[in-house]
Amino acid sequence: MGMPALDLSRRWTREEVLALPDDGNRYELVDGELLVSPSPIRLHQRAVKHLLRLVDDYVIAHRLGEALDSPADIKFGPDEILQPDVFVAPPIAGGRRGETWEEVGIPRLVVEVLSRGTATFDRVQKRLRYQAAGVPTYWIVDLDQHRVEVWTPRADTPAMVADTLTWRPDPSAPALEIELPALFAAILGA
Repeated sequence: MGMPALDLSRRWTREEVLALPDDGNRYELVDGELLVSPSPIRLHQRAVKHLLRLVDDYVIAHRLGEALDSPADIKFGPDEILQPDVFVAPPIAGGRRGETWEEVGIPRLVVEVLSRGTATFDRVQKRLRYQAAGVPTYWIVDLDQHRVEVWTPRADTPAMVADTLTWRPDPSAPALEIELPALFAAILGA
């Protein structure tokens, strides 16, 4: 027996979404709006894997927090559940590692790899929410266009990067530089 159809037109609460069954779908909630997306395709997950490796190596080397991927239940407000593909949780005071998603706070970096079913949500609702929350850097990775949109909290338009993607969250550390042509070739198997 399948799950009954979800009413996506109504306002949802965080508690209602967290009570949904683990059915292989990804559930996200922004300002009461529910987004249901199926499990990502293999290409999407390959992109997440490559990005997580690059970001994680850099974050560890410079002690910038913790690089993680979804599933995660990131929360900025009461009726929210955000599942970023990759994100960097800042260090917690005292150097300990947090155990709950509430301890993440505002990620230093959020990365979303576009999927056909979530592109509008990633570019509009989630982007606006990440900007409003003060996420310093939001990357939208477009596998079809071989580029990354880089958003900051006050930006009206993204920086469109197709060559070298640079991230420098700490001015005392060297920047992370990702050569996008090589990254896309590795992801796409070219």
